[in-house]
Amino acid sequence: MNPPLLAAPALLPALCLFPAMAGAWWLQRRLGNAGWVDVVWTLALGTAGVVATLGAGQGARAWLVAALVAAWALRLGGYILARTRGTPEDARYAQFRRDWGAAFQRRMFGFLMIQAAAAALLLVPMVLAAASPRPLGWPDALAVLVLLAAVLGEGVADRQLHRFRARPGNHGRVCQLGLWGWSRHPNYFFEWLHWLAYPLFALGADHGWLALLGPALMYWLLVHVSGIPPLEAQMLRSRGDAYRAYQRRVSAFIPLPPGNQP
Repeated sequence: MNPPLLAAPALLPALCLFPAMAGAWWLQRRLGNAGWVDVVWTLALGTAGVVATLGAGQGARAWLVAALVAAWALRLGGYILARTRGTPEDARYAQFRRDWGAAFQRRMFGFLMIQAAAAALLLVPMVLAAASPRPLGWPDALAVLVLLAAVLGEGVADRQLHRFRARPGNHGRVCQLGLWGWSRHPNYFFEWLHWLAYPLFALGADHGWLALLGPALMYWLLVHVSGIPPLEAQMLRSRGDAYRAYQRRVSAFIPLPPGNQP
């Protein structure tokens, strides 16, 4: 395997993710709000990504990838921080708390260690993107456009949802504003899109195909594990038939024109 993946500058940031998520467990236990773990996960992965890319790559490519990783982490981490601070616990974690009962803290710790392992795997695409020996060219320009479009799209979706929730008359209703009328989870779609940039950066790297691990893993997590399934289960409990009608009309993930969904 390409040495940068196994070298200390790339390996040590991955190992540091586990104590970071142990700290997230302690923080959520102290504050009584598990939503803080998402803040820690995003910022820890972003920090590890910057360190790993600068350690594995050289020159302008490494600095470009590191800057884009930092921009992604600061935008998303800052938004989650603002959403979490002074607000009730995220509905997914609140449901975990009810479902797990007295075992919540024990199971939460194991869940966060799994998140740390997933974050460590997500460092692989970042490292390969920075380590490619190919001179900067059109694939990198396309990668920058994909990443910036993803960060912008996710930011727009987040602002539209925040604006909808801020209106008292919308309490208990389903957001169908803007991008939310084309996808039930446009923020998740654009988060996944961001990970497609790293395989483009990694073209020409030894074992560069491993950069596809990022979008593949993130798609699986968002669509089948910790993203859409628990969130939609909660929305069906709280919104009922209104959300079922929304499910029939609007695509779950990829933004598509509204209509009857298969």
